[in-house]
Amino acid sequence: MSTPQTHDDAQASVHAATRLRAMISDGELPPGAKLSEESVARTLGISRNTLRESFTTLAAETLVVRIPHRGVFVTEPSAADVRDLYAARRIIESGAVLWGEMDDALLGRLREIVCAALDAKRTGDVAVMADANQDFHRTLVSAPGSASLLSGMDRVLARMRLVFHMMAEDPQFHARYAVRNAEVLAALEDGAGERAAQLLRDSLTAARDELLHRLG
Repeated sequence: MSTPQTHDDAQASVHAATRLRAMISDGELPPGAKLSEESVARTLGISRNTLRESFTTLAAETLVVRIPHRGVFVTEPSAADVRDLYAARRIIESGAVLWGEMDDALLGRLREIVCAALDAKRTGDVAVMADANQDFHRTLVSAPGSASLLSGMDRVLARMRLVFHMMAEDPQFHARYAVRNAEVLAALEDGAGERAAQLLRDSLTAARDELLHRLG
Protein backbone atom coordinates (compact mmCIF):
# COMPACT_ATOMS: atom_id res chain seq x y z
CA MET A 1 0.00 0.00 0.00
CA SER A 2 1.36 3.45 -0.92
CA THR A 3 1.86 6.08 1.79
CA PRO A 4 -0.61 9.00 1.53
CA GLN A 5 1.04 12.22 0.38
CA THR A 6 1.32 14.81 3.16
CA HIS A 7 0.70 18.53 2.71
CA ASP A 8 4.43 19.19 2.98
CA ASP A 9 5.16 16.53 0.33
CA ALA A 10 2.57 18.08 -1.98
CA GLN A 11 4.07 21.55 -1.51
CA ALA A 12 7.56 20.19 -2.16
CA SER A 13 6.31 18.53 -5.34
CA VAL A 14 4.73 21.77 -6.59
CA HIS A 15 7.91 23.71 -5.80
CA ALA A 16 10.06 21.12 -7.59
CA ALA A 17 7.81 21.21 -10.65
CA THR A 18 8.10 25.00 -10.69
CA ARG A 19 11.91 24.77 -10.49
CA LEU A 20 12.10 22.21 -13.27
CA ARG A 21 9.70 24.22 -15.45
CA ALA A 22 11.94 27.26 -15.03
CA MET A 23 15.06 25.22 -15.87
CA ILE A 24 13.39 24.06 -19.08
CA SER A 25 12.21 27.59 -19.87
CA ASP A 26 15.73 28.97 -19.27
CA GLY A 27 17.27 26.39 -21.57
CA GLU A 28 19.18 24.60 -18.79
CA LEU A 29 17.37 21.39 -19.71
CA PRO A 30 17.26 21.09 -23.53
CA PRO A 31 14.94 18.87 -25.61
CA GLY A 32 15.82 15.20 -25.30
CA ALA A 33 17.78 15.61 -22.04
CA LYS A 34 17.44 12.62 -19.72
CA LEU A 35 16.39 13.55 -16.19
CA SER A 36 18.15 11.20 -13.79
CA GLU A 37 15.98 10.75 -10.70
CA GLU A 38 18.99 10.49 -8.40
CA SER A 39 20.77 13.53 -9.84
CA VAL A 40 17.71 15.80 -10.10
CA ALA A 41 16.41 14.84 -6.64
CA ARG A 42 19.83 15.66 -5.15
CA THR A 43 20.00 18.99 -7.02
CA LEU A 44 16.54 20.02 -5.81
CA GLY A 45 17.01 18.63 -2.29
CA ILE A 46 13.91 16.42 -2.41
CA SER A 47 13.09 12.72 -2.20
CA ARG A 48 12.78 10.63 -5.34
CA ASN A 49 9.11 9.99 -4.49
CA THR A 50 8.46 13.74 -4.40
CA LEU A 51 10.36 14.15 -7.67
CA ARG A 52 8.20 11.50 -9.34
CA GLU A 53 5.11 13.54 -8.39
CA SER A 54 6.74 16.56 -10.06
CA PHE A 55 7.47 14.53 -13.17
CA THR A 56 3.79 13.53 -13.29
CA THR A 57 2.82 17.23 -13.27
CA LEU A 58 5.29 18.13 -16.02
CA ALA A 59 4.27 15.10 -18.09
CA ALA A 60 0.67 16.33 -17.97
CA GLU A 61 1.95 19.67 -19.32
CA THR A 62 3.88 17.74 -22.05
CA LEU A 63 7.19 19.23 -20.88
CA VAL A 64 8.61 15.80 -20.14
CA VAL A 65 7.87 12.30 -21.37
CA ARG A 66 8.23 8.97 -19.56
CA ILE A 67 9.65 6.19 -21.71
CA PRO A 68 9.22 2.71 -20.19
CA HIS A 69 12.50 1.06 -19.13
CA ARG A 70 14.46 4.14 -20.21
CA GLY A 71 13.44 6.98 -17.91
CA VAL A 72 12.15 10.56 -18.05
CA PHE A 73 13.23 12.92 -20.83
CA VAL A 74 12.60 16.55 -21.70
CA THR A 75 10.13 16.57 -24.59
CA GLU A 76 11.32 17.01 -28.17
CA PRO A 77 8.54 19.05 -29.84
CA SER A 78 6.77 17.82 -32.96
CA ALA A 79 4.94 19.68 -35.72
CA ALA A 80 1.68 18.95 -33.88
CA ASP A 81 3.10 20.62 -30.76
CA VAL A 82 4.04 23.73 -32.77
CA ARG A 83 0.55 23.99 -34.26
CA ASP A 84 -1.06 23.51 -30.84
CA LEU A 85 1.11 26.12 -29.13
CA TYR A 86 0.58 28.78 -31.76
CA ALA A 87 -3.17 28.15 -31.90
CA ALA A 88 -3.25 28.86 -28.16
CA ARG A 89 -0.94 31.87 -28.41
CA ARG A 90 -2.94 33.55 -31.17
CA ILE A 91 -6.04 33.46 -28.96
CA ILE A 92 -4.42 34.27 -25.60
CA GLU A 93 -2.14 37.07 -26.75
CA SER A 94 -4.47 38.83 -29.16
CA GLY A 95 -7.25 38.65 -26.54
CA ALA A 96 -4.94 40.23 -23.97
CA VAL A 97 -4.12 43.04 -26.40
CA LEU A 98 -7.76 43.68 -27.29
CA TRP A 99 -9.29 43.47 -23.81
CA GLY A 100 -6.42 43.98 -21.37
CA GLU A 101 -5.55 47.23 -19.60
CA MET A 102 -2.72 48.81 -21.61
CA ASP A 103 -1.87 51.57 -19.13
CA ASP A 104 1.22 53.79 -19.13
CA ALA A 105 3.12 51.51 -16.75
CA LEU A 106 2.60 48.46 -18.95
CA LEU A 107 3.48 50.36 -22.11
CA GLY A 108 6.62 51.61 -20.39
CA ARG A 109 7.61 48.06 -19.51
CA LEU A 110 6.98 46.92 -23.09
CA ARG A 111 9.07 49.84 -24.35
CA GLU A 112 12.00 48.79 -22.14
CA ILE A 113 11.75 45.21 -23.37
CA VAL A 114 11.66 46.20 -27.04
CA CYS A 115 14.65 48.52 -26.58
CA ALA A 116 16.58 45.67 -24.94
CA ALA A 117 15.71 43.32 -27.81
CA LEU A 118 16.71 45.84 -30.48
CA ASP A 119 19.97 46.62 -28.66
CA ALA A 120 20.70 42.89 -28.56
CA LYS A 121 19.89 42.68 -32.26
CA ARG A 122 22.50 45.35 -32.99
CA THR A 123 25.16 43.56 -30.95
CA GLY A 124 24.21 40.08 -32.17
CA ASP A 125 23.37 38.78 -28.69
CA VAL A 126 20.87 36.08 -29.61
CA ALA A 127 20.27 34.84 -26.05
CA VAL A 128 19.33 38.31 -24.75
CA MET A 129 17.16 38.91 -27.80
CA ALA A 130 15.33 35.60 -27.32
CA ASP A 131 14.74 36.33 -23.63
CA ALA A 132 13.45 39.83 -24.39
CA ASN A 133 11.09 38.55 -27.06
CA GLN A 134 9.66 35.98 -24.65
CA ASP A 135 9.31 38.67 -21.97
CA PHE A 136 7.47 40.90 -24.46
CA HIS A 137 4.80 38.27 -25.10
CA ARG A 138 4.48 37.40 -21.40
CA THR A 139 4.07 41.07 -20.51
CA LEU A 140 1.30 41.45 -23.09
CA VAL A 141 -0.58 38.62 -21.38
CA SER A 142 -0.24 40.38 -18.01
CA ALA A 143 -2.51 43.18 -19.32
CA PRO A 144 -5.83 41.61 -18.18
CA GLY A 145 -4.48 41.27 -14.63
CA SER A 146 -5.30 37.56 -14.37
CA ALA A 147 -2.87 35.37 -12.41
CA SER A 148 -4.51 32.26 -13.88
CA LEU A 149 -4.03 33.50 -17.43
CA LEU A 150 -0.41 34.42 -16.75
CA SER A 151 0.27 31.03 -15.17
CA GLY A 152 -1.07 29.34 -18.29
CA MET A 153 1.11 31.57 -20.46
CA ASP A 154 4.16 30.61 -18.41
CA ARG A 155 3.50 26.95 -19.22
CA VAL A 156 3.11 27.80 -22.90
CA LEU A 157 6.37 29.76 -22.91
CA ALA A 158 8.23 26.92 -21.20
CA ARG A 159 7.14 24.64 -24.04
CA MET A 160 8.12 27.35 -26.53
CA ARG A 161 11.71 27.27 -25.26
CA LEU A 162 11.88 23.66 -26.38
CA VAL A 163 10.55 24.61 -29.81
CA PHE A 164 13.05 27.47 -30.24
CA HIS A 165 16.01 25.13 -29.83
CA MET A 166 15.49 24.03 -33.42
CA MET A 167 16.22 27.58 -34.61
CA ALA A 168 19.62 27.78 -32.93
CA GLU A 169 21.34 27.68 -36.33
CA ASP A 170 19.42 30.74 -37.55
CA PRO A 171 20.66 33.74 -35.52
CA GLN A 172 18.30 36.04 -37.43
CA PHE A 173 15.16 34.22 -36.31
CA HIS A 174 14.76 36.15 -33.06
CA ALA A 175 15.94 39.37 -34.76
CA ARG A 176 13.01 39.26 -37.18
CA TYR A 177 10.53 39.02 -34.32
CA ALA A 178 12.22 41.72 -32.26
CA VAL A 179 11.38 44.06 -35.15
CA ARG A 180 7.81 42.74 -35.37
CA ASN A 181 7.35 43.25 -31.62
CA ALA A 182 8.45 46.87 -32.04
CA GLU A 183 5.70 47.29 -34.64
CA VAL A 184 3.10 45.85 -32.24
CA LEU A 185 4.27 48.25 -29.55
CA ALA A 186 4.06 51.24 -31.90
CA ALA A 187 0.43 50.39 -32.67
CA LEU A 188 -0.35 50.08 -28.95
CA GLU A 189 1.27 53.43 -28.23
CA ASP A 190 -0.95 54.95 -30.95
CA GLY A 191 -4.01 53.49 -29.22
CA ALA A 192 -4.66 51.21 -32.20
CA GLY A 193 -5.50 48.02 -30.30
CA GLU A 194 -7.11 46.18 -33.20
CA ARG A 195 -4.15 46.92 -35.47
CA ALA A 196 -1.76 45.77 -32.73
CA ALA A 197 -3.70 42.53 -32.34
CA GLN A 198 -3.61 41.92 -36.10
CA LEU A 199 0.14 42.60 -36.26
CA LEU A 200 0.61 40.22 -33.36
CA ARG A 201 -1.43 37.47 -35.02
CA ASP A 202 0.52 37.95 -38.26
CA SER A 203 3.81 37.71 -36.35
CA LEU A 204 2.77 34.53 -34.54
CA THR A 205 1.57 32.97 -37.79
CA ALA A 206 4.87 33.78 -39.51
CA ALA A 207 6.86 32.27 -36.62
CA ARG A 208 4.71 29.14 -36.64
CA ASP A 209 5.23 28.68 -40.38
CA GLU A 210 9.00 29.15 -40.06
CA LEU A 211 9.16 26.52 -37.34
CA LEU A 212 7.00 24.08 -39.26
CA HIS A 213 9.20 24.57 -42.32
CA ARG A 214 12.27 23.76 -40.20
CA LEU A 215 10.59 20.59 -38.95
CA GLY A 216 9.92 19.63 -42.57
